[in-house]
Amino acid sequence: MEIKIGVQHAARELTLESNQTREDVEKAVEKALAGGVLRLTDDRGRLFLVPGDRLSYIELGEPVERRVGFGAT
Repeated sequence: MEIKIGVQHAARELTLESNQTREDVEKAVEKALAGGVLRLTDDRGRLFLVPGDRLSYIELGEPVERRVGFGAT
């Protein structure tokens, strides 16, 4: 799943691909917004920590297959 995280006072958003389920991510976001730290792990095993009081938005999407080449299909 593709996850985009907007952080207050940051010039750009965080984008990561994660193997976590949508429900797991939603629970982690709700816990962080209640006064904690958002902890997410990407598909490479990297840990992302964001203070819950600095979250601007979270965008959850399905993974997009990356196309290679010049075809218009």
